[in-house]
Amino acid sequence: MANEIRLLFGKMVRQKRLTMGISQEELAFSCGLHRTYISDIERGTRNVSLDNIEKIANALGISSKDLLDFTTIDNFQQKEKNGGENIEN
Repeated sequence: MANEIRLLFGKMVRQKRLTMGISQEELAFSCGLHRTYISDIERGTRNVSLDNIEKIANALGISSKDLLDFTTIDNFQQKEKNGGENIEN
């Protein structure tokens, strides 16, 4: 369970970062964290503190709770697989 939430959180950070069109390095700079730390988060290998969740959310221009709303991940991944095209079922 712990690994699953880290993976979901990492996917959400990546989704939001890519939607903004910024690199891991740009995000890291904006929130005062190291680029490799952002990479670790996106891969689900870091257990992120609440303080860092807030820093990342602020840098992405969203609320912290939006980074924990995993309901949009599947839609984004499907869109990414289809070359950015929005697929309607």
